[in-house]
Amino acid sequence: MHTTHTIALPNRPPLILGQRALVMGILNVTPDSFSDGGQHNLIENAVAHAQAMIADGADIIDIGGESTRPGAALVSVQEELDRVMPVIDALVAAGITTPISIDSYKPLVADQAIQAGASIINDVHGLQGAPEMAEIAALHSVPVIAMHWDKVRDEAKPIIAEMARYFETTLALAKAVGVGRERIILDPGFGFGKSLAENYEVLRELTEVQPRGMPILVGTSRKSMIGRLLDIPADERLAGTIATTVAGYLKGGHIFRVHDVRANRDALRVAQATLYGPPTELG
Repeated sequence: MHTTHTIALPNRPPLILGQRALVMGILNVTPDSFSDGGQHNLIENAVAHAQAMIADGADIIDIGGESTRPGAALVSVQEELDRVMPVIDALVAAGITTPISIDSYKPLVADQAIQAGASIINDVHGLQGAPEMAEIAALHSVPVIAMHWDKVRDEAKPIIAEMARYFETTLALAKAVGVGRERIILDPGFGFGKSLAENYEVLRELTEVQPRGMPILVGTSRKSMIGRLLDIPADERLAGTIATTVAGYLKGGHIFRVHDVRANRDALRVAQATLYGPPTELG
């Protein structure tokens, strides 16, 4: 069911993707993110939340300094740097060795974050927003999470086919600067430029989003595809999130980007035992 991958990281052990799903904990250091804006934008709060997520089982900490929710104000490069860099510095100073990903589409922010200790680029524009982003990944030999967010796609065409076309462009841009497929993780971009029906179609057909069996990140946590379906606010969407997490895992997902680490980690362990059996030492 699950393809296996070894994703090299600079100066630390690689990510091993396969039957055991990895959990990425969301650390938004923004005042206006849709679910947790303003909760972790003080350095001490951010570090404490990262440590709590790691204690709950987070395999990666994803730091973002600009909200991508609909209607969010654009943030300058300098303002984004002012938000994320002190937090990365504080995490490194605290001795945190869990891999850090930088959630940014700005090449300079990604570059500075990697130099400070981040080891993964998480680009919501799938390397298609700024040509320098792929070059930054090549320069630092870091993997890229490339998300699908096609603002100009033909909505009359099937979403899965359009997504495949988009990702082929992403992979070509990466290849042109020496970033191979083995360093790319694909994110279908749930909630970004998709209708409610399309979001659930992508989740249902997740294996079709994997050109040549590439690794997949699933990011549905607390999103509007859950809120609109159930007519509930962001802080009441945990059960719906867990349902999408398990569905995504059963369809071959590898990494799950979530706000609620422990609950999703536990659900993924049960889903793994269902597919592959529980650990032998448990009998």
